Amino acid sequence: MVTGKTAKSILISCGARLASFDIAEIREITKYDELELDKLGDKKTALFLIISDTDDSYNFLVSMCYTQLFNILCEKADDFYGGRLPVHVRCLIDEAANIGQIPKLEKLMATIRSREISACLFLQAQSQLKSLYKDNAETITGNCDSMIFLGGREKTTLEDVSKMLGKETIYTFNNSETKGNSPSYGKNYSKLGKDLLTMDELAVLDNSKCILQLRGVRPFLSNKYDVTKHPNYRYLADYNEKYTFNIERFLNTKLTVKPDDVFDVYETDLKDDEEDKISVPSET
Repeated sequence: MVTGKTAKSILISCGARLASFDIAEIREITKYDELELDKLGDKKTALFLIISDTDDSYNFLVSMCYTQLFNILCEKADDFYGGRLPVHVRCLIDEAANIGQIPKLEKLMATIRSREISACLFLQAQSQLKSLYKDNAETITGNCDSMIFLGGREKTTLEDVSKMLGKETIYTFNNSETKGNSPSYGKNYSKLGKDLLTMDELAVLDNSKCILQLRGVRPFLSNKYDVTKHPNYRYLADYNEKYTFNIERFLNTKLTVKPDDVFDVYETDLKDDEEDKISVPSET
């Protein structure tokens, strides 16, 4: 039996969580399934989920989309394709800490890879992931086969990368000199372990360099790839403005008639429409 205060608390919580659905546009885009997430693993498809990077009011929609995507594709891989999708599905989750929490991501990162699904998380700093997923953050990063450090100054990230790189052996020696009636000289040699790159060295890493670690391979320093040298760079808007994606034109449903289009023209008379109307007397 639910008391009045408990029921009121439940209603208030539901009202707060479902407040976004008071917006007609939110109800409209969630009313019908137009994404066809279950078909992403059947053929090569590109799906873009674009949200504001300053307003997090609608982040829950992206979290819901990823949750359904992983669950649907895993079930389809098991039920129809013997455990592996015919086309690999790669999720590039940019600003992963700003789209809201994806439920059970720590478990999904360990299970989706066997179904030909992978997720690449892009973060400004590892502290963002720990703030969002708490104790599960290390489980999420531990299930990633590769990690690339592009530079930064966040303390937690620098500390983790420095530990990941390990230590190197350095040789040190000390000179001693004693002055007096019987002067003496001495020299001592010793071996010490030093971090391969300390936190202060990582903080000033050359902007053209990056550190990459692959599973089973020692981390190594590499040059960042120059995207302007990619053969498909000429198809980007940075190279030619005509390739700029116009979202307003894409969403515009107004028909544009071309000179060679063939269509039928119907003529109607408003007077005829008025005569066809049937008037129903109102009851008093």
